[in-house]
Amino acid sequence: MQHLDSQFAGHRISSDPDLVDIGVVHDYLSNHSYWAAGRSRDVVATSIAHSALVVGAYTQDGSQVGFARMVSDLATFAWLADVFVLEAHRGRGLGRAIVKFAVEHPDMVKLQRQVLATADAHSLYADFGFVPLEQSERWMVRPGGSPSS
Repeated sequence: MQHLDSQFAGHRISSDPDLVDIGVVHDYLSNHSYWAAGRSRDVVATSIAHSALVVGAYTQDGSQVGFARMVSDLATFAWLADVFVLEAHRGRGLGRAIVKFAVEHPDMVKLQRQVLATADAHSLYADFGFVPLEQSERWMVRPGGSPSS
């Protein structure tokens, strides 16, 4: 995976996984998000370690203030997940910059399909070409755990 950096409004946006502050990401996901409430630190760390691309947004002093990750086979498919910007840094376009960085990363833009799920940011993602699923009757989900035998 090619690690890239860019600048946006005084923030560093980077795909270097060594920069990710697991504590910040875990706190936000577990305590402040609707989609990952209660997620354990170990699960957050494992999800980051096994994602094809992680994107962090950092202040000039290196503090992490935003995050996103792409789960991918790097050949056909990617899932954009866990996108957030800490409240004190919202309203300046940083979330859009993180999404743009992730979906336009050279290792992601070549893929046949990128997907995501959101309850409240449809218009943000539509600006990057995401549309509701066509033929949603073809898609299925298997909730966590295995079926009883």
